[in-house]
Amino acid sequence: MFIFKRLQAQLSKTVQVYICNVTPSRNIRSMQAEVTRILEASKIPFELIDIASGETLLEEMRSKTSNPTALPPQIFNNDVYCGDYYQLHEATENGELLQFLRL
Repeated sequence: MFIFKRLQAQLSKTVQVYICNVTPSRNIRSMQAEVTRILEASKIPFELIDIASGETLLEEMRSKTSNPTALPPQIFNNDVYCGDYYQLHEATENGELLQFLRL
């Protein structure tokens, strides 16, 4: 029972994924789709933040990553930077998804 409550509390944290719905890059679209597929398959609730929907969202994402050239997808947990697509993919392959997402 304790483990279930702990897991439930951890999953109530909000994972945010910065994406761009109007990117001409096939590679970025593919990475964004893979991130959402991984999170959905793992039944991890998440929020998509489309940087194309607001002027300041791209700069906000880059500021939060401390990388002035960061491109989507970028993954956060309650505004704590977790990493990008490549880091998520590596964590998934190593069975460390929950640790990567800080859940």
